[in-house]
Amino acid sequence: MATAPKAVRYRAVRTFKRAHKSPLILLERLPLEILLKILSYLDVSALYTLSHVNKLFYQLANDNVLWEKIHKAEHRRKRNLKCDCTYELLQMMSRMEVEDPPENFWKHQHLNSLIKYDTKTMKSHLGILNRHTGLPSRTRQVLRNLRVTWELTVSDKSGHKSTFEPSWCRFCETSVSLSWSGGGQLSDYKKISSLHLHGVRRIALNVPGLKTPGRRFLMLKVDMQAVAERMQIIGRDKLVELKLLQPGIVLGVWREVNSKDQSSVAFVMFTLHFHRLVERSTQENPLCPILKPMCNDVDPEHGLHGYQLHVALNDTTCDIMSEHFSQLFCRKADIGDGLMRLRAISRSNASQHARLAGSVGLPWSCETLQGNVQNGCVLSVTLVDFCQRKFWCVGSAVSVQLQETPVCYDYDGEHFLILHQDSEGRVEMQLVKEQTRFVVVSLAVSVAVGKVNKHFGTSY
Repeated sequence: MATAPKAVRYRAVRTFKRAHKSPLILLERLPLEILLKILSYLDVSALYTLSHVNKLFYQLANDNVLWEKIHKAEHRRKRNLKCDCTYELLQMMSRMEVEDPPENFWKHQHLNSLIKYDTKTMKSHLGILNRHTGLPSRTRQVLRNLRVTWELTVSDKSGHKSTFEPSWCRFCETSVSLSWSGGGQLSDYKKISSLHLHGVRRIALNVPGLKTPGRRFLMLKVDMQAVAERMQIIGRDKLVELKLLQPGIVLGVWREVNSKDQSSVAFVMFTLHFHRLVERSTQENPLCPILKPMCNDVDPEHGLHGYQLHVALNDTTCDIMSEHFSQLFCRKADIGDGLMRLRAISRSNASQHARLAGSVGLPWSCETLQGNVQNGCVLSVTLVDFCQRKFWCVGSAVSVQLQETPVCYDYDGEHFLILHQDSEGRVEMQLVKEQTRFVVVSLAVSVAVGKVNKHFGTSY
């Protein structure tokens, strides 16, 4: 008597499973011609979802005949797509009259056309240039509307590659900060051979629970062996130490107090400046506009005046400084050490000093742990010439270093220095801490004279 109910329940479950699977089994038994005819009534989202059922439906849902029909129908609906047909594509289409197209050709062609069309349309929505930052006013909105995200590919010395999606992504006024924690897979940075940053452009499809298709565009490649010697420590807390690989790229390394070998990676953080970020994230090797040198034989100090500067400091969550400076200049006699120096805030002029809106720090999070490096922040610099052309753009994490207190009659607090330097220029910012707030008492931007000569056709 005790075993009968169990047998009944078992048979009931088997009967339910058979009934549950029967529609799919019946479909699979239909001739391929009928299945393709049924699938021809589905839209792109339904075909993409169906391709994840099994191998048979993956092959059917990627059939060239189906996708050619979809692509040509969309091509007729959006006449602007015809501009995406390159010469190579036209040649390939002409050969298709006698040759079968490659597998998944029409699917890839259709998805790529959608991406190009939407990108071209959205770029027109970047908006006018912000008069303070000199950057398009809607960069953040366009990136979100285009469903742009970023992926990090890590290659180790054995040839193994791992791709990670961002753990978090935070937009500020003129830059975006991205962080990858890797879930423990980024074990030892000494074993990493290279880092590849890709922009990923997703397609809007109604496919709940599935990652939508998209295209990847290489934005940056970092050779770890080449940057290892130049690696700088820009801050630390009780858990991690921040190593600056190059401007804009930081490794968070676990601090193992009882071990001499501190190479276990907690996270990787990138800072991307907004300048041409939409193009860099959605195009493979985007072409920079070719600008002819701006020659002028009348002005004896051509290229040394009329600059506009925007400087922002943030802690990856909010802006703590956003200042705009106009009509910056450098006299020809003041050029030295191969640098053109533009002073935005002078220590001797108290009316120019700027108070920061919050405390200086660099919050981070990694899986279940989080912290805040007190002696670090993110610096974003945008320098524009007198014709509103971008002259130098920088986005990078920087350190806030304690200095020996110079003689100062206006402030009694500790003095700090923020210093950023690369091959094109240098940013030097001096701060004084008053109680819990910082005051910027000096700010100077220096640009390489070679960059000035190339941009303006001068010979300083």
